[in-house]
Amino acid sequence: MLFRSGSRRVIRDRRGQVIDDVESIRAAQDGQDIALSIDSKIQALAYARLKEAVEREHAKGGGVVVLDVQTGEVLALANQPTYNPNNRARLSGAQLRNRVLTDSFEPGSTMKPFTIGLALEQGKVRPDTVIETAGGRLTIATATISDAHALGNLTVAQVIQKSSNVGTARIALGLDREDMWKVFTHAGFGAPPPVPFPGAVPGKLRPAKSWRPIEQATMSYGYGLSVSLFQLARAYSVFARDGDLVPVTFLKADGPAAGQRVFSAETARQVRSMLEAAAAPGGTAPRAQIMGYHVAGKTGTAHKQEGGGYAAHKYRGSFVGFAPASRPRLVVAVTIDEPGNGRYFGGDVAAPVFSQVMEAALRALGVAPDAPMKPIEFPAGSQVDESI
Repeated sequence: MLFRSGSRRVIRDRRGQVIDDVESIRAAQDGQDIALSIDSKIQALAYARLKEAVEREHAKGGGVVVLDVQTGEVLALANQPTYNPNNRARLSGAQLRNRVLTDSFEPGSTMKPFTIGLALEQGKVRPDTVIETAGGRLTIATATISDAHALGNLTVAQVIQKSSNVGTARIALGLDREDMWKVFTHAGFGAPPPVPFPGAVPGKLRPAKSWRPIEQATMSYGYGLSVSLFQLARAYSVFARDGDLVPVTFLKADGPAAGQRVFSAETARQVRSMLEAAAAPGGTAPRAQIMGYHVAGKTGTAHKQEGGGYAAHKYRGSFVGFAPASRPRLVVAVTIDEPGNGRYFGGDVAAPVFSQVMEAALRALGVAPDAPMKPIEFPAGSQVDESI
């Protein structure tokens, strides 16, 4: 409970000094101690791993969010670049912002699971439904959507695993645009996150009635709308919690939190299985793997907006996932802004940070492994392509 100031009626002399108490109007009420949910160990390791990645990738910046999906507690919020709060003499307001809450960006392919989830929920497709993506290109009016490679026809599960823009767009065009808007909204996009943090942004999600077919298609894979990294982390709790969206908090929680239903448990588990394949060999993020734990998640790689269009060589690479996949405990969301070391796919620049932070956080919390303790090896110099 918060403190409450008391009040009393007094008599003052002409100098303003109190010379007599007349009566007490309202007694003061002491407040209680507040314990933040931020875990100092997890915060420190998230900061260190993010700082290393931003320096290694010669990036403009980045962010990490760690969320306990059982309680809704925010365990870490890390940003790069950052500042020393004890020395603000030469810092302006813009430099002091907590970017994972105050900055928004186009999320790219991290939005695909929500589109696929809606199609599964409505019975429009099954995980094994074959989607025509042959040729890797889809023309809508005067615009053409393309995949990084022509992959041939894919099942719905493979559309997520291989991150096909064409496959996702074809599925989206079979959905009602109002239904898509509702799912995005129910997952927390387009509104400020329900936390008492000044400057937390709502992102951008236009009303469905204004969507043209090309916009409905591109929104399905993360272009034409914007989100904060914090919103993205919370939204993925839907797949980690069997379909319900966790209420988040910056304060220590007493126990598990009740969420808001977005998908059925069956749909959430089907998408979770697809996300596990996406983070495994053959998917776009094998570097997200952790020894001893099954992980699930999705890459996102998006061109950055510049002027009235998109910059040809400026990207944001992201990865959002959760573990252990068999009984999720944590969601970790990572974004790397404008990597400049020759790599920019989310599977290359963000997934390794996810792996490092998630592994350390799970072990710090004593979460039991759910996979064999076998070393994970990656081919030297390997790069996983993703449609952007």
